Amino acid sequence: MAPDRFHKTSRPMQLGIRANLAQVLQQLLQVLLVGMTIGMMRNVVPALAESEFGLQRGSFMLLVAFVVAFGFVKGAMNFVAGRMAERMGRRRVLLLGWLVALPIPPIIWFAPSWSWIVAATVLLGVNQGLTWSMTQTSKLDITTPDQRGLVIGLNEFSGYVGVALAAVITGYAASLLGPRAGLLWFGGAVIGLATLLAWLAVAETLPWARAETRPGANAGKTAVRPRYPTGVSNEPGTREIFALMTWRDRRMAALCQAGLVEKFVDALVWVFWPVYLHQQGVGLPGIGWIVGVYGFTWGGAQFFTGKLSDRVGRQVLNVWGMWICGVGVLLFPLGAGSTWWSASAAVAGLGMAMLYPNLSAAVADIAHPAWRASAIGIYRFWRDLGYGIGGLGLGIAATLGGNLVTAFWFVAAAMFASGALLYHWGEETHPGLNPAS
Repeated sequence: MAPDRFHKTSRPMQLGIRANLAQVLQQLLQVLLVGMTIGMMRNVVPALAESEFGLQRGSFMLLVAFVVAFGFVKGAMNFVAGRMAERMGRRRVLLLGWLVALPIPPIIWFAPSWSWIVAATVLLGVNQGLTWSMTQTSKLDITTPDQRGLVIGLNEFSGYVGVALAAVITGYAASLLGPRAGLLWFGGAVIGLATLLAWLAVAETLPWARAETRPGANAGKTAVRPRYPTGVSNEPGTREIFALMTWRDRRMAALCQAGLVEKFVDALVWVFWPVYLHQQGVGLPGIGWIVGVYGFTWGGAQFFTGKLSDRVGRQVLNVWGMWICGVGVLLFPLGAGSTWWSASAAVAGLGMAMLYPNLSAAVADIAHPAWRASAIGIYRFWRDLGYGIGGLGLGIAATLGGNLVTAFWFVAAAMFASGALLYHWGEETHPGLNPAS
């Protein structure tokens, strides 16, 4: 592996963005490249599934197969990544994720059928589960509790700006070079650069997390105590944390179900928006820009909504974000024209920006540092499983309804219901606004 200087530090392990600015910026660059890696699959591939990769028209279940595979694989890898990170370190898991991604562009280049695209997406799920999880966990390790909303907002801002940029750039690259060549060169450059930077410039942050759990680490500090779950052992195993996150703690369960359902929206945007717009006569660059409006709004607004939650709390932004996002999905097929579709995409993106960083921040608020990485990994397991479950739901809804629009109604209804459940089961988790007694 890389030199020891990346695993040890000669200066005190201070917490905070300012004290660790260089590494925070490195991690933001990493998640930008992570977002660009998934973004290269979100415009050209579904839009040209029939003409370029031989998918039969109207095969809704086959069309969603690649995002279903992605969701189940990424969800599982999020679960594994949290445990791996506490044993072998954040940086090694990050680097492993990039090594797995290296074959993706050549597979797309040589793909003779849609099954090859599904296989490439399986590798993409492994890559995203390992790399995106580690960028978030690493920044939480080295920043203070009152910066969590801001840090996760910055993380998701950078990642989804990367997604949006890739959707636009690959649209033009496919038009100029051809779909396969455009994705080959774009993907090779992004993944190659990310792997190199992960090897040379990213530091290991596990020592910061371990230092936070040492006896006396918080001596003399006046910070309020978070509402950690009760009845948890000192060194909980995977089964105990999984049960805690999934049903034992109602707050964690509410956050996990909301995370799962909000991925229905992203599955819809990924699979059916490009196909729907292509059927309406929109070209690849135009599709890239409309899908990009969703990504840019989502990414850009998180720069503010993450920090806002440090002031007003997580719960109100999470609940209203679910409902506003559902409204954006509902509006999309009710009108026509680039202006209408872009405005609807912006509404959906704004709702996602309100909820996306703050669901994660809420989990981090009430997860003990000793098992925080595992808790985040399990939350991300359920959240990204939403790609798989949502993808199946999209395919079934479109098949039963005989058209893509039925899938829009399915997703909007799920978002409204999930937001209501979060409202009733959840509570404010910010320790400064709702501290433990």
